[in-house]
Amino acid sequence: MAADSPLTEFIPDLDYDKERQRWANVFKILSEPEPKIGHTPRNEVWRKNKSVLWHYPAQKKKYEIPLFFVYSLFNKPYILDIAPKASVIEGLTNMGYEVYLLDWGSPGYEDKQKGIDTYIEKYLRTAVKRAIRHSGAKEITLIGYCLGGTIASIYASIAEEPIKNLIVATVPIDFQPFMGPDKWAEGLREGDINFERFIDTYGNIPPKLVEGMFRAIGAPIYFTNYTNLLHRAHDSKYVDKWRRMNKWTLDQVPFAGEAYRQLAADLFKENKLIKGGMMVGNKQVDLKNIKANLFVVSGSRDNLILEEQSKPIMDLASSKDKTYITVEAGHVSLALSGLFAKIVHQWASSRSNPL
Repeated sequence: MAADSPLTEFIPDLDYDKERQRWANVFKILSEPEPKIGHTPRNEVWRKNKSVLWHYPAQKKKYEIPLFFVYSLFNKPYILDIAPKASVIEGLTNMGYEVYLLDWGSPGYEDKQKGIDTYIEKYLRTAVKRAIRHSGAKEITLIGYCLGGTIASIYASIAEEPIKNLIVATVPIDFQPFMGPDKWAEGLREGDINFERFIDTYGNIPPKLVEGMFRAIGAPIYFTNYTNLLHRAHDSKYVDKWRRMNKWTLDQVPFAGEAYRQLAADLFKENKLIKGGMMVGNKQVDLKNIKANLFVVSGSRDNLILEEQSKPIMDLASSKDKTYITVEAGHVSLALSGLFAKIVHQWASSRSNPL
């Protein structure tokens, strides 16, 4: 007969079914192919170099004005269509919107001279024109996420195309605040952290360096992610979401060398969206030229973009119709959960010419 231990009351009973499921799911993560990404039906409208303009038809069209997504240059945009019932794009097409997405693609060495002005003038502007023509609409709604919101705002300030609504989420506008070590911010602004020689040698910022930069900024959360996985590995739904998120997090793209130079000089170092002086081609960027209806969304748990970085656009833009909200979400969970689709719909439905 086994003797009772004085520690018995402090040791929880094991739920063997739960533990069996936990380790079965861990094995699944390690052994099975990566999950399929991108489920919403789409068709190609236009292509230039590596960039593609995708059209996602509405299930039943209810709004005249289409939505046009601009995503960051740092990551792949499939976070917006990550899984059935959690997809931002699927949610919006189900609500009756025609949706367009400009996928920038992955730049190669031959694209090293592609600057922010090239991305905006040669790619974004042309794609918007194609989307307007393809949809048959007279106006369009521009939606920018993260750095895509910065690019969308820059474009909206110089655009000749009919942009009725501008929606930006987790968007950096003021680059003076910085979510990271103060020494990093000081190094970027003083030129002590300089990628010039690296870009001269390699052409582009490679994906692993991009991943490393984001991992370093959000390191505690990054490792907590794995801790959460081990804690909740018995939950198959959580594991499926974790696998998709992990795939996207590690699936970085190269950053075109010239674009990074311009980004570092004009935004990180000189903060020209706030102080003025940024040029795109022969046009001066001034956010006061934005007159489209403006909707700005921040996440209260965003570990990359502070609210102080997003709020200034509210004062800078000349829009008469301006809305700012903060939601209980992180930088990625806003899109990963599909919540962003509901938020966009609540604001855009009355501003999209309901049919």
